[in-house]
Amino acid sequence: MSSRKHISNFWRWVKNIKTWQLVIIFILVSFLAATFLRLNNIGMEQRRDALVAVDKTGDQAQITARLGDLRDYVSAHMNTDLGHGVPLQASYDRAVEVARQAALNTTGSAGNIYKLADEYCKPQFRAYSTAYLNCFLAQLNKYPSDAIDTDQQIKWPDANLYMYNFVSPVWSPDLAGWTVLVSLVLLIIIIVRIISSIILRIILRTRYRNA
Repeated sequence: MSSRKHISNFWRWVKNIKTWQLVIIFILVSFLAATFLRLNNIGMEQRRDALVAVDKTGDQAQITARLGDLRDYVSAHMNTDLGHGVPLQASYDRAVEVARQAALNTTGSAGNIYKLADEYCKPQFRAYSTAYLNCFLAQLNKYPSDAIDTDQQIKWPDANLYMYNFVSPVWSPDLAGWTVLVSLVLLIIIIVRIISSIILRIILRTRYRNA
């Protein structure tokens, strides 16, 4: 019952306001909506940057905590889309380094082909990126398939496992969401009023001509 009274009071208030006044209110509310949407986005960026920063430290507990913080914030606020996601590059680099070090200690029938490939590719790339891995694999392919035993083949970490993305809601019940909703309602009311006014003028002109 209370919600119906609020809605009824709102519509009475709207009816008593002129269209030009509604336009001014709409502009103000839209400005607030844009501000709150921007603040939501800034909140996401701060948490994303915090995650990237703690990833460089290697503190897994903190990384997990910052991931949860980012996930909870993005899933509860609109306009916080992460785009292609957040890569934990430092964690990926550490995993690649572990695999690389293991490979450097492996020797097959053709010698340590991993070490030879690493010595060729590492100076060309600053980080263990996809380009480095492609170069590394290209060098390994130059050797016969039996140059190293199958159980000694290097196992590179999957880069996709170090990429995180979370879904931002289309609408969220926060300041940004409510101001956006109010601005849309005001816009619809303004449009309906303008269209109704035009239709009324056309009807009145038609009647006066026929009179």
